[in-house]
Amino acid sequence: MLRIAIPNKGRLSEAALDLFEKAGLKAEFRADRALVARLGDEFQAIFVRAQDIPEFVADGAAEFGITGGDLVAESNRPEVTELLDLGFGKCRLIVADREESPVRSPAELPEGTRVATSFPQCTRRYFAELGTEIRIVPVSGAAEIAPHLGVADAIVDLTSTGSTLRVNGLKEIGTILESSARLIANADALEGDAERRATELTSALESVLRAARKRYLMTNVPRDRLDEVREVLPGISGPTIVDVLDQGKWVAAHAVVDEDQVYQTIARLKALGAEGILVTRIERLLP
Repeated sequence: MLRIAIPNKGRLSEAALDLFEKAGLKAEFRADRALVARLGDEFQAIFVRAQDIPEFVADGAAEFGITGGDLVAESNRPEVTELLDLGFGKCRLIVADREESPVRSPAELPEGTRVATSFPQCTRRYFAELGTEIRIVPVSGAAEIAPHLGVADAIVDLTSTGSTLRVNGLKEIGTILESSARLIANADALEGDAERRATELTSALESVLRAARKRYLMTNVPRDRLDEVREVLPGISGPTIVDVLDQGKWVAAHAVVDEDQVYQTIARLKALGAEGILVTRIERLLP
């Protein structure tokens, strides 16, 4: 079995297990606190800290892993390759300064600025590209308090809404990177059969993600308005049209539509005389 490292707790863990289950790879545990689980017949999940997963994959302890893109960037391991952006767990790695500071961008921070962060590698690379020499103040968490304690002048930390920064009297002055959960792999391990299974795994997960943003719509429409219906229901390659047993006046139109377009699509179909409109979720969608 090929091993997939998954975060052992938190939202990333829950979302990853839900994604695998929807892809037909439900985790089967031997016991409640087991640190390994079976994922179908070809994969085994191992549960470790999210921040350790890039190292596990790089060292070959697991062929695949799911973790944050920020942690992949921080590890900076050339053996690790990203296979798929999973879309959940979105956040940004940002630079923040005190609210009262006149600084408006990271480039304005003076030489020797002390920056508190638990992402020293990303921080160092970022300021090196700006041509600014800074002093890294390593912290393992709660970087927001560092400027108030006098141990740092600015921070580099993760944020999603910025509310924690504001509560702690800080303001965002720049974004280093945008992050979300990623499916990663050990590039050296992707050979032969492992490469085939990596392709199949990526395709399965991607089909679930693609389906989550789509809906399947079915409706009966007047045959004499098919040209207009095609404009409303472009689908993936046009709507599927099926004859209805009513002597030819009506046909059934089936199509995949974007989730955020369902409301408008139904309104336009009703205006064309459509009846019996049914909208349902899609479990998986492959191109």
